[in-house]
Amino acid sequence: MKRRVCTDGAVQLHVTPAGEDQAYLTGCVTRDASPIEASQQLYGLIAGELAAHGMLVAHERLFGALEVRQDVLAGRRRALEGRGLLPAPPPTCIEGRPVAGHGLAGAHIYAVRPDAGELEPVHDGQAPCGCRWQRGGAGFIVLQGLHGLDEGAEPPSRAAQARGVFERAGRILAAQGADYGHVVRTWIYIADILGWYGEFNDVRNAQYRRFGLVARGAAAASAEQMGLPASTGIQGRNPLGAALMMDLLAVVGQGGHGPQVAYMDNVKQGDPFAYGSAFSRGACVRERDVAHVHVSGTAAIDEGGSSLFPGDVRAQIGRTLDTVEALLAQKGGTLRDICQATAFLKRAEDAPVYQEVIAERGVDSLPAVVMVGDVCRAELLFEMDATAVLVPASAAG
Repeated sequence: MKRRVCTDGAVQLHVTPAGEDQAYLTGCVTRDASPIEASQQLYGLIAGELAAHGMLVAHERLFGALEVRQDVLAGRRRALEGRGLLPAPPPTCIEGRPVAGHGLAGAHIYAVRPDAGELEPVHDGQAPCGCRWQRGGAGFIVLQGLHGLDEGAEPPSRAAQARGVFERAGRILAAQGADYGHVVRTWIYIADILGWYGEFNDVRNAQYRRFGLVARGAAAASAEQMGLPASTGIQGRNPLGAALMMDLLAVVGQGGHGPQVAYMDNVKQGDPFAYGSAFSRGACVRERDVAHVHVSGTAAIDEGGSSLFPGDVRAQIGRTLDTVEALLAQKGGTLRDICQATAFLKRAEDAPVYQEVIAERGVDSLPAVVMVGDVCRAELLFEMDATAVLVPASAAG
């Protein structure tokens, strides 16, 4: 399998192999189309790739306007069932409005061909919530769509829901013989992020302290020294109306002959734990044949934690790309090694500026889903998260 871009009608699919039996697929809508049409075209391409290489979907996130979700899922179902495929659990669906304002923005998929040939479903009670598989002597677990609501009960407070998300994750991981210390990456989508991001951070810090990730009195320790997961915390409503929703990746069996996991800081930014956010700037999962560098949500924030270039979206995008590239450079990578990215614009009208800046940087074919959404600070106009794939020679260091 080679890295390539496939097109069909209104959609584009970026395919990046990751070693012998893994791949990242990122699909985006490139022109106006009905949600069901765009979904069928996109998932037709995805289904073809999965069938051709015998791979299964281990993690799937869909971004678009929530009001068209049923049409998008219907198009997805038709395309996948036509190939005899229908991954479980269902995808994580997050409101990520395309810059055109309506419809499907795109999808991120991580696909694998496990050692045992199958993915093992993971359940929370009777509900499917993820999967696990074996590769190279280690276990990998993806949990999806975790929320803090209880069926049939009144919604708890936002803080209680946040506690519930982390408690649910801990409980499910324990049932799989793992714990939160095995988590290398989280994706957290927060409804009304500007209204309670500080409160969310307080809850996360307290829960991570309970899990033993943040020792009391460890204020001088860095996020990477404590092994805090890489993370995205961004605006994103969900179909359940929950205050937040979380996906995560855990690796069990690190070290020895299994994957080597390293948590990363960034020379261009201060440690987020120093100003109350419990995550590392990145995490590198190095397997025998490939390294995956997970880049946390990154915006124009300086070494002291202050926002840069208020009101200047071009400068913010440029600084963000500089910061992402500085992190990748620690493992021998560049922006060209990104296989999957999500770009969040506070204002839809800034999309042309984003396209101009990435073209100027020589990465106008970046495999990214671009959407409209608030960042964690009102003055920040842009944020990006990413995953990069590095071959062993460039992953050394």
